[in-house]
Amino acid sequence: MADAPYLVALALVEFAGKRALPLTGKSQSEAAADAVDPSEDGRTLALELLLRLWQRSDEGPLKRAAGEASLLLLELPLEVMSEQLPLLKANWVGGAETEALLSSLQGLAIRAWRITIAKYEPVSFIAWP
Repeated sequence: MADAPYLVALALVEFAGKRALPLTGKSQSEAAADAVDPSEDGRTLALELLLRLWQRSDEGPLKRAAGEASLLLLELPLEVMSEQLPLLKANWVGGAETEALLSSLQGLAIRAWRITIAKYEPVSFIAWP
């Protein structure tokens, strides 16, 4: 299981003009890692992340910081999750370019999706980029 990828939902947002990159994740089983899309695990992580964003909205106005790519679900190797993602997060929150962060995330991810929803439709995962 140590080699199983990690599924991470993250949001590039601003609260009252200050950047934040909240995230949540869980390790995947080998069967889930082989699935076409993240299905129920992805939906659970998206819901958890969105509830955390909603709770933090008391801090001030909430704004997406990367347009359509502001809410992502990534499948990452565990080493990337524990070693590189915290550095990328700190750099971006500290002022690094958004495009540089997105490019780095694309390069590190095994698979990646944008999390979307349309009126009268369930949450869906669009392959990203």
